[in-house]
Amino acid sequence: MYGSLTDEPDHASTSCSPFPCGPLSRLTTKHHIRAEMFDFFSEYETERVVVVQSKMLGISYRLFQLVIIAYFVGWVFIYEKGYQCKSDLISSVNIKLKGIALIDVHNLGPQLLDDADYVFPTQGDSSFVVMTNFLVTPNQMQGTCAELPDKHSCNNDTDCIRGETSPPRHGVMTGRCIPYNNKIKTCEVDAWCPVENDTNTPNPAMLLKAENFTLLIKNSISFPEFNVTRRNLVESVTNDYLENCNYHTETDPLCPIFRLGYIVSESRQQFASLALEGGTLGIIIEWQCDLDWDIKFCKPIYRFVRLDNPQYRVSKGFNFRYARYYTENNVTRRNLYKIFGIRFDVMVSGEAGKFDIIPTMTTIGSGIGIFGVATLVCDLMLLHVIPKRKYYKQKKFKCAQQTDKDDSNLACNNFQKDNEENVKSESSAAK
Repeated sequence: MYGSLTDEPDHASTSCSPFPCGPLSRLTTKHHIRAEMFDFFSEYETERVVVVQSKMLGISYRLFQLVIIAYFVGWVFIYEKGYQCKSDLISSVNIKLKGIALIDVHNLGPQLLDDADYVFPTQGDSSFVVMTNFLVTPNQMQGTCAELPDKHSCNNDTDCIRGETSPPRHGVMTGRCIPYNNKIKTCEVDAWCPVENDTNTPNPAMLLKAENFTLLIKNSISFPEFNVTRRNLVESVTNDYLENCNYHTETDPLCPIFRLGYIVSESRQQFASLALEGGTLGIIIEWQCDLDWDIKFCKPIYRFVRLDNPQYRVSKGFNFRYARYYTENNVTRRNLYKIFGIRFDVMVSGEAGKFDIIPTMTTIGSGIGIFGVATLVCDLMLLHVIPKRKYYKQKKFKCAQQTDKDDSNLACNNFQKDNEENVKSESSAAK
């Protein structure tokens, strides 16, 4: 009824194994599922604990735990403040420069320069340039004139292609080859004439007095996560203090007025060499605020660094061109300046932290989890390093016998046999 009685195998019946087919199979399956569910809800599993009497393992285990506790308490909790919620800042920077210099400019005579003349842009952005050197090409007007010899020399008109404007020429070629001087001919160009000749940079720099110019930085920050605002003009900075202070890392670390020469020296540069062809410096304002304390302890830290590489051979330094236009006899003219200067980039970074229960519990939970590393390392030493590792392996692991003599049972017997032989050998050695 449930299977064939003939000697021939019944494929339909054997395909139903391991349970008989038909109504009985459904009853057996239900009984099996019910038994599994009963075992699931009525059994409790726990680990087997082996106490190993070993000074080496005991000391190693406690040392590992001590290192983990020191790391967790010292680094994670105290240094990294893992119990705090963090907030990044948003920032605004405004600058003002002060200083006056009287210099003698070739072709222009004595010139008095103030902050409206040597600061670009003049409105006080977080990135600005202080002019330290310049070349001037005065009284330019639009017309035709000879190009510079190093731009396009010629022998006749066929060497000058009319209408060509490719750089580095100063204008549009007219198609004529004209004398530049008594010895050289160059192509005629339609340009601002006379064309600029920037081959001879003034040395020393013309505005070395800029070393003593002063820079006022006003920095406002906000931590939106905690609704906290702050300025670098902290409580100790008063009007009387601002009239006399200049920033110094040791004597006046909170003064917001900086002498340009001091910024350059703190960037490990020489002002005279930097002023000659220009460069880029970074003024870094860092805020690290612990809002678990009073807000007055939230103070800025200033650092200075040169951002460009002075060892570059191509296009080194910092320069740009600037023109001042005027009208003379109804003709528009200009003075063209090639300006070399120090570019300052004011960069603000930092964060604030405040106690919060969620990161505190998360940090504690991760610290508890790290304790498992000590157990893992000591288990590896117990089972694979120390001399009596086979003996301890027998005590730590229990081999469950199976009813059928298969490969697993054979492996289990071999495991027990190896352990017994190892225990006997160790006992005889001890005697």
